[in-house]
Amino acid sequence: MKVLITGCFGFVGRYLVEALADAEVIAVDRQARPPGFPEVAHAYELDLLDLGAFENVIARHRPDRLVHLASFSSVGFSWHEPIASFTNNTNIFLNVLECVRRQSPATRILSIGSSEEYGLVTEADLPLRETSPLRPLSPYAVARVAQEHLGEVYVRGYGLDVVATRSFNHLGPGQSAQFVISGLAKQVAELARGERDRIKVGTTSVIRDFLDVRDVVAAYLALLDRGARGEVFNICSGHGTSIADALAMLGRIANVEPVLEIDPALVRPIENTIVVGDHAKLTAAVGWVPTISLEQSLRDVCSYWEARR
Repeated sequence: MKVLITGCFGFVGRYLVEALADAEVIAVDRQARPPGFPEVAHAYELDLLDLGAFENVIARHRPDRLVHLASFSSVGFSWHEPIASFTNNTNIFLNVLECVRRQSPATRILSIGSSEEYGLVTEADLPLRETSPLRPLSPYAVARVAQEHLGEVYVRGYGLDVVATRSFNHLGPGQSAQFVISGLAKQVAELARGERDRIKVGTTSVIRDFLDVRDVVAAYLALLDRGARGEVFNICSGHGTSIADALAMLGRIANVEPVLEIDPALVRPIENTIVVGDHAKLTAAVGWVPTISLEQSLRDVCSYWEARR
């Protein structure tokens, strides 16, 4: 089986490539394969905004499956650079759809979306299901909604085989410190080593549905095999944890008591207070359930940062 992965050399891509050990992986990324990244059969360093270059790759390989991981994936970045975030994330997916339509229409596309698409919700709306209304609250989230709708257009209008996800917050070893849990774990590790005396935080009262990246990848593989064409699936744990509680768990794991300092740069202009999903549709469709506890995930993330002195 040939599997093309856009944004392959990022955080999730590493775990996905490892899980696809028996497949012929075609990696597409704006950066070269980083040192220590698993080997892939073919690697292309290109920008997905270059339609011609990407179309050549699709025409050459005609993959059986395509996982679209590439994006500017930070909500915070989308507030600082809204034009770059929105236009990049929307246009690169449109290019993916067009190249597949022209050169390899039998390719199954897994379109990776985000729980940020749900946007403004109250506790009465929880848990969030795929039928819940979408009220995006950031440039990033609006682009993800647009991506999902573009996929629907190409399924109905051109007959492409697209399956979409709304992936909730995931974490694991190797994630950039740009993301909240990894960033906090990095600071906690530095605190434990005496390299800082306090932890800089944004809003800690918000509640999120955290999931280990290895469970996320297992869900992606199941959907590639058995997800229904044209459908969208939540990928989530079904449990909510506040940033404050996650930080307290990190402190216990590292045996430190963090002193907190609010950093205005980490506070978003608009912030949803609680996001918790329901994975019943995914479980019914492919039999997937999460297997890794949040505590284990946090321990693994702490170990990762502790080893990087």
